[in-house]
Amino acid sequence: MARLIAGIAASHSPTIGFAKDTRTAEDPAWSDVFRVFGPVKDWLEKNQPDVLLFIYNDHITSFFFDHYSPFVLGVDDRYATADEGGGPREYPEVKGHPGLSRHIGHSLFADEFDISFFQKKPIDHGLFSPLSMMTDRGETWNGFVIPLQVGVLQFPVPTARRCYRLGKALRKAIESYPEDLSVVVVATGGLSHQVHGERSGFNNTDWDEEFLDLLEADPAALTEITHAEYAERGGAEGMEVIMWLIMRGALSDKVNRVHRDWCLPSATTISTLIFEDQGHATSEEMLKHRRLVEHQLAGAEKLEGTHPFTLDVGNRCYRLNDFLHRLIIPEHRERFLNDTEALYDEFSLTTKERSLVDARDWIGLIHYGVIFFCLEKMAAVIGVSNPEVYAQMRGETLEEYLKTRNVSIQYSVAGGNRAQEISDKSD
Repeated sequence: MARLIAGIAASHSPTIGFAKDTRTAEDPAWSDVFRVFGPVKDWLEKNQPDVLLFIYNDHITSFFFDHYSPFVLGVDDRYATADEGGGPREYPEVKGHPGLSRHIGHSLFADEFDISFFQKKPIDHGLFSPLSMMTDRGETWNGFVIPLQVGVLQFPVPTARRCYRLGKALRKAIESYPEDLSVVVVATGGLSHQVHGERSGFNNTDWDEEFLDLLEADPAALTEITHAEYAERGGAEGMEVIMWLIMRGALSDKVNRVHRDWCLPSATTISTLIFEDQGHATSEEMLKHRRLVEHQLAGAEKLEGTHPFTLDVGNRCYRLNDFLHRLIIPEHRERFLNDTEALYDEFSLTTKERSLVDARDWIGLIHYGVIFFCLEKMAAVIGVSNPEVYAQMRGETLEEYLKTRNVSIQYSVAGGNRAQEISDKSD
């Protein structure tokens, strides 16, 4: 089973990535930033963990307020650096571990932490700024990264206690994964800083030291502090240190601190620390938890003609679902109807995917991994009613299917003229 071996905490100020990209450790104005991260880099080189689970917050780069979630777990196989306005940093993309990500997602839901999932989104300095300093631009560490984005920029945000409890649930999720992997939980953000308003430039190093002491010796005390109190003591943006409580909650009560350091070169107190974990769950406990994770879908595989849309399916068939989902966009619909092959090429659809779509093979598309609610969009575009789709999936004619209904009607999600065409066809 997977082993949670340590927790790392690191600030994620853009100062860090800027230093890595443009300065050297010998530059006196920037040397402290390199000093603070040096022991973390050395520890990772020595211990070579398989997976870094990175807890970070996006800075309104890939996640905007049209859909802003408290906890969003990455389930992709690759993550690239985001363009934050001046072009992306020249940092290599990192490998994800979809298998462990999906297991963590199922496990958190089993523990009643209802989170969101993302893929095909780039990641900003919240993750890549510390990672680049910790791993020498990917050249000395080539393991997996699992990102967990925490929404801390628009209130309400998760409480400190909620973060701490999430960490405890993460521990069970990681250690119940059956593959032999060594995992480190990395929390980012902070320490004290405020970057907006008349209080911009605020720091409080006394609070930084107190926070670090409590994080090690009495993390439960930090769960009693409100968001307003965190902002008062460490600055409004410094409140993001509640993410460090996720990391601490994931560790056992027994930790060995092997590193702790900080510096204050400019707007943010930059800190790093490493806790090596000293306690591990028994195999029996983790097997029991794995059964809990599997409990909700146990038996679904026996339901004839039923195909649950899981994270695994969503990963595997993302491209085709994305292609069909975009039929909600008028320009995409127009090209689908009149410039089909060029659109297929643009989305790199495979020969099999093109064949399934061209044949309007509804049941084949379901078996392939397309969710029905993308199929009904495609049906609406081409003037096919929902009952026509249901009939084909059941292996029946439309007339045979309609005889099984209380009322013989046809309908669609289409609007406007297309809806009227389907209505006229059914009369």
